[in-house]
Amino acid sequence: MPKKGGKHAETGKETQAQCKRAKLEAACSPPVLSFENPDSLFGSLISPIKEEVFFKEYWEKKPLLVQRNDPLVAAYYLSLFQLSDLKELCSQGLYYGRDVNICRCVNGKKKVLNKEGKVNYMQLKKDFDQKKATIQFHQPQRFKEELWKIQEKLECYFGSLVGSNVYITPQGSQGLPPHYDDVEVFILQLEGEKHWRLYKPTVHLAREYNVESEDRIGNPTHEFILKPGDLLYFPRGTIHQADTPPGASHSTHVTISTYQNNSWGDFLLDTIPGLVFDAAKDDVALRTSIPRQLLMQVNTADSTKKLSSLLRRLADHLDHTRELRSSDMKKDFILHRLPPCLGCDSDSLTPGREDLFFLGGKLPKIDSKIRLQFRDHALISVEPDQENAVSTVKPPLYIWGGLGGVHVRHVSCCSLVQKQTHGLRFPLSYLKALKQIWSSSTVDVKELNLTSDEEKENLALSLWSECLIEVF
Repeated sequence: MPKKGGKHAETGKETQAQCKRAKLEAACSPPVLSFENPDSLFGSLISPIKEEVFFKEYWEKKPLLVQRNDPLVAAYYLSLFQLSDLKELCSQGLYYGRDVNICRCVNGKKKVLNKEGKVNYMQLKKDFDQKKATIQFHQPQRFKEELWKIQEKLECYFGSLVGSNVYITPQGSQGLPPHYDDVEVFILQLEGEKHWRLYKPTVHLAREYNVESEDRIGNPTHEFILKPGDLLYFPRGTIHQADTPPGASHSTHVTISTYQNNSWGDFLLDTIPGLVFDAAKDDVALRTSIPRQLLMQVNTADSTKKLSSLLRRLADHLDHTRELRSSDMKKDFILHRLPPCLGCDSDSLTPGREDLFFLGGKLPKIDSKIRLQFRDHALISVEPDQENAVSTVKPPLYIWGGLGGVHVRHVSCCSLVQKQTHGLRFPLSYLKALKQIWSSSTVDVKELNLTSDEEKENLALSLWSECLIEVF
């Protein structure tokens, strides 16, 4: 299963070299994907299937196979990642486990062949050629700008973390045993051919990864060969296995995954604590004591009727609630998602620098007109009145919590190096003005929904300092 997104390359020199290669590859590749916005990217990814058809007939329901037989798409997919990239990538300092896994399916079980420490290309190639081992490359978007752009746009589209792995398997070999994942999976075939078998789920929309034995899964519901340019989607819980057919040289595909722990059940677990916290302020029934020694009892069946009654009161309170206070899910998404890819020549976004005024424009004044930028990477949230909320987030990524204020967060924008994630905290009285900026294409600073011109200018300046607005 691909790991979550958000891990990035670390050094500037390596980044510049990677960008130059990515630019060269992009110049040689046809523009088969549309990066205009998240909607257009996903639409072009599943083309010719329409989005409404995909979500009505396939999403979380059944697999989708798109066999394109299009040389332009095949050439573009090849530019995303290929076996020949490994030699240069190994020279940049890859490590077993963190960056690369070596494995093979033997008698229905996964056999890991990792060495210790840094990856040596010659040893890697030897394991690939002689031991018929599959190379699993973690988070390839760290080294490939086009994959970065795809994942970043998909995170904006789904509002969920997106991860990826590249799998390179030699002919006549299989890397993983039959298993199912806890993520929605999109397979892009990049090189060679891969023989796939899909099976009916034993756990529909599974919440965890699990290996299944051959005698339990029955006959395949789908069986086919993926070729370069083809796309495969299947829902979480779909049992699958894949091998490279003999005579096919090798197979390279990238697995893009999303919607891990992103169900209604997860959202309820995330929002119920905040809902209870707010409801208890107004409902004395939620503030009455539990029975004596309840926590000491083994059988608490007598309390279920009371809990049922309180849950109904909570549901009534929810009908009159405007803001659901997500805690961990929202923080996890914003902390680990990929920043927008601004290109290889962009430096850190620092509005005070004259050479970067094109990003934020001049200092905002009361007569300025402003516009929110990087809308897909900005977040406005209202936090519960908890003084100790700051302890739930790793510093210095956010200024989080305290006194029930309004918070604006965003992921700093960069090319292939992740910068710090910053947060801004405002009084609750700023909420209407912030929503005004969020919902408008442009807005005059003097028209912001605040009581004084000083507050209006301060709000605009604070957002500008974090490159969240453009000034006209």
